[in-house]
Amino acid sequence: MQPVYPHRLDLAGYLSRLGWSGHPHADVATLRALHRAHVQGIPFENLQALMGLAPSLALGDLQEKLVRGSRGGYCYEHNTLFAAVLEALGFGVARLTARVRVGSRGAIRPRTHMLLLVDVPGEDRQFVADVGFGNLGGLLEAIELVANTEVQDGICRHRLVSEPYDGPSELWVLQALLDGVWADQYAFTREPFVADDFEVVNWHMSTNPRSPFRRTLYAHRSRPDADLALAGRTLVITRADGSRRKRELSGPAEVRQVLADDFGIDLPAAAETHL
Repeated sequence: MQPVYPHRLDLAGYLSRLGWSGHPHADVATLRALHRAHVQGIPFENLQALMGLAPSLALGDLQEKLVRGSRGGYCYEHNTLFAAVLEALGFGVARLTARVRVGSRGAIRPRTHMLLLVDVPGEDRQFVADVGFGNLGGLLEAIELVANTEVQDGICRHRLVSEPYDGPSELWVLQALLDGVWADQYAFTREPFVADDFEVVNWHMSTNPRSPFRRTLYAHRSRPDADLALAGRTLVITRADGSRRKRELSGPAEVRQVLADDFGIDLPAAAETHL
């Protein structure tokens, strides 16, 4: 599989943004290390969608925002950028969609989440990569696509399970062990999707008034010592030992300060009225 935009990718700038000084190769160690560095180096945030604007998924625009700017993005932005990086390094990447199950209470949601299925040269196994879930239960490192094998992944344990499915391909579910319970994060098949598909769901999730990203500010940042999650004005900090602290921010000024100091996000002036 050929890289999508190899001539436009600023790989050195990307690695600098992550604070990663290794020598990247198309191998499992690099995949896992880059995945972890990306999740810990670039925050998740939905500020553009909160303003009703569809973020650009063009590689140049993603680099201006996520690499050269003090900003983050949501799943389509993060995983589109990460896919371009992996392809430039020689990995094979298929772009997949998933139905998010967190908070669904059994309801079947549309496929609105983007994740990646990665082929590593010389390896018979495939890996699930997802640097844009923006949730405590999200992956810190890429995980091998194999059923029922538990892996310790930062604060969480993760596993992939296969479920019966009335369809032509196998249904996989990512689960995270949270508070002692295996909780579904999302479900997906290995059917590949293309850029035009993600343009449609990106527009829908950022402009539809019923989209959760249009109603509430979300920000997420994984650090080696803690997981930080902001929903509206509620900040939750989960430490490496599993302890959790929750507090309500006082108002827009404190939200702006927390975004800058704790998440590394420079709030656009146009987003002030949405806090």
